[in-house]
Amino acid sequence: MQNERLAVELPGLKLKNPVIPSSGCCWYGQEIAKQYNLNVLGSLVLKSTTAQPRKGNPSPRTCETTAGWLNANGLNNVGVDDLVAEKLPWLGVNYPNLPVIGSAAGFSEEEYVQVVNKMSQSPFINVIELNVSCPNVKHGGLAMGTDPEVIERLTRACVAVSKVPLYVKLTPNITDIVPIAQAAERGGAAGLTMINTLTGLAINLRTRKPMLSNVTGGLSGHAIKPIALRMIHQVRAVSDIPIIGVGGVESAEDVLEMMMAGANAVEVGSASFHDPLACPKIIADLPTVMDHYGINKLTDLWEVKF
Repeated sequence: MQNERLAVELPGLKLKNPVIPSSGCCWYGQEIAKQYNLNVLGSLVLKSTTAQPRKGNPSPRTCETTAGWLNANGLNNVGVDDLVAEKLPWLGVNYPNLPVIGSAAGFSEEEYVQVVNKMSQSPFINVIELNVSCPNVKHGGLAMGTDPEVIERLTRACVAVSKVPLYVKLTPNITDIVPIAQAAERGGAAGLTMINTLTGLAINLRTRKPMLSNVTGGLSGHAIKPIALRMIHQVRAVSDIPIIGVGGVESAEDVLEMMMAGANAVEVGSASFHDPLACPKIIADLPTVMDHYGINKLTDLWEVKF
């Protein structure tokens, strides 16, 4: 069966296919569920959530560039209490068989631990992704994600309170990503998600000011795929824990490249901004593209070495 060809299994996640909308692209599922049946997905990553609700940065918060999208949303979210009380039960009732990945964010180590603890208590969460790599907030996030000592300590503290496997989302805004990945693994991470957006800037020539109110934002889109592939390959060379690849995935071919580089599953981000049906289209295309390249099942790609 074609489903068996696409199936992959990671700690905490039994996926019918490896395609997962990335954090921030589908919020908490309700809006994107108006576009298609979420059950076609391998899983769903929810909006990065902090201890308290956040409005995020002032507008404009997003803009399209010649190389992709810049966003500086500033972690706008409903807060972990509303997530657990309202958003997650909605998913659990309407999509009981869909594995759900929570995304925990914070501005201090204590806040991360608090959010992970509360989030993991929900029976509707399968895995938590620790977002230590957000490039568009003033404190926390990226600042924590660039220090191996902090990453190891933070990961260990969050793993200690979590009832579900913890994946750490790594920043590409660093000279060498390998020590950061190794620090997360030493801290007890069950897996890694890589990469997050790269810090970028766009300027409006007419106003002579930045396009974003935050000045800089996170660059996503097809332009960052080669960077993501390189970093995944580097980390796979030194680590055996699962990697969820993300960065510039727009097609079934991109999914195969990610998995050949060392990813075990794949998240799709800004492709959904252009086409809300990007994820189901990629999933539908996978068997045909696999046939074209003589790939029997996706897990065979985990053995690719170069």
